[in-house]
Formats: sequence, C-alpha cells, structure tokens
Amino acid sequence: MKPSLLTFDIFGTVLDWRKGLGEADFDRIVDVQGDLEQGRFRPYAEIVAESLVRVRRMDAVSAARMGAEAGTWPLFSDSREALRRMQKLAPLAATTNSDRAHGEQVQAQLGFRLDAWICAEEVRAYKPDRRIWEAAARRLGKPFGRSWWHVSAYADYDLRTARELGLTCVFVRRPHSRERDADLAVPDLAALADAVEAA
Repeated sequence: MKPSLLTFDIFGTVLDWRKGLGEADFDRIVDVQGDLEQGRFRPYAEIVAESLVRVRRMDAVSAARMGAEAGTWPLFSDSREALRRMQKLAPLAATTNSDRAHGEQVQAQLGFRLDAWICAEEVRAYKPDRRIWEAAARRLGKPFGRSWWHVSAYADYDLRTARELGLTCVFVRRPHSRERDADLAVPDLAALADAVEAA
C-alpha cells in the first residue's frame, strides 16, 4: 500500500546515536536512559546528561552540554537524501523521544523541515507510550491505518506500539537496531525511498 504518511523514529534511525554518544559504554548509557524515561517526566536533554554522569562519570556541565546538543549528532549518511526523496511523495513527521530544540538541530542538519516534529517534550511522555502517535494523528489529521507507515530501527518498543495501532511497520537495520517482525525490512533509508517510490 502506498503511504499517505511516514513517521520516523529519529535517534538510532535517522541520527547516528552511536557516533553521537560514542562507542564506550553505549549499551549501558541507552539502558539507563530507558530506565529514566519510565520515571517522572524530564526533558530528554536532562536524561542524556544524567546517563552520562552515571555511566561515564562525566562532569555535570559537560554532560548537560552534550544533552542539549543531541540533535547535532551526525546523521546517517543516507538520511538526508532519502528523506528528501520521500517527502516529495508523502508527508514526513518525527515521532521521537527528544525535545523541541533537538528538532530544530536535526532539521538544520537535514537542510529542510519535516512536516511535523512530535516529541516527548511536547507530549510529556516517552515512547512506547501511544500518546506520541495520538498527538501525531491529531496534528496531521491522519487516522491510524495501514497507509500510515512508521519507520524505526527499534522493533522492541517503537514498532510494537505502531503495530498495536494498526500502522504499517518498517524496520531499518542500523547499528544497535533491535529486530522483530515488521511489514517491511530495509538495510537503510535509501532502500526505503526506493520502496516508497515503487509503491
């Protein structure tokens, strides 16, 4: 089915999370972030900072700076052009466990704006909470259904909720990705752009 909307996880799918955080203790840092996201709501910048202080014993000022600049972490090399190609065919939106400021940083790197940036800071909840997708549906005027494709490298929490909502689930193989069943699996976003163009 041709997509009428594509939503994207950002960190680890569009943005190279490992390069941004660095390889050392990456899995432990991500696990700590996941635990912190289950507690009282705090901005993602604060969660990144605390995870770095806890795991790497980074000083608080440096950690806070890194958290605030998370949207400047490098894009995967295929992201910019693939997203540009897909945006010619359907609206593109981010559904992301991040902050509004990170959205500005990521879109500055892309060199163009997505149709929407729906983030944890706005919704006051972190995925896999379905409120992020509900906010996207309201903002974009799009009901849940198969023509809404959700794209992520994280099938364990991200695509699981998308499947429960009846969306088409697209899994992207990235470093640190977590694979389970998906409607479509692609090696990168360039391959996804090919599939969207062919649909």
